[in-house]
Amino acid sequence: MTRHRYWKITADEIFKSEYDPGKVINWEIKGVRAPEDQAIFIGVFLYRGGTPHNYDSIKGISFYYNNIKRSEVDEVTKFLKDKFGGSEKEKGERTMLQDSKEIYTGKEIGQLAKDMEAKFNLKAIISIEFKDILEEERKKSGLADAKLLPIPGNK
Repeated sequence: MTRHRYWKITADEIFKSEYDPGKVINWEIKGVRAPEDQAIFIGVFLYRGGTPHNYDSIKGISFYYNNIKRSEVDEVTKFLKDKFGGSEKEKGERTMLQDSKEIYTGKEIGQLAKDMEAKFNLKAIISIEFKDILEEERKKSGLADAKLLPIPGNK
């Protein structure tokens, strides 16, 4: 399986992209709050195969956070749960919404990033990983080759 990862994508860039959502392995929106040196962030992510939780894999949207108050964690949980459903499972600074709706299109991910930026006063930085995406598909996607990271072990 050949994998390609794009990183440092903006909400607008991913929103405008066109790709086969069936080829997405995972994506992450890392929302950073200024000033960046205080390391205040909320990250929302989705692994197609599920997020590891103890010895199980939880299907659904998950998020992590750093240097935010518990009340804001609860706000993020409610925000995501209202959009995607699912039942909450927590582990450390991670919350998983088991069996929540899964999203993979650029428009869905981009809109979520824009909504998070507005609601939580963040700057979104997005990464997305694809499996078996052809060069022609990559070029048609609208995602910049300059933001493509090589993944060791590609064959």
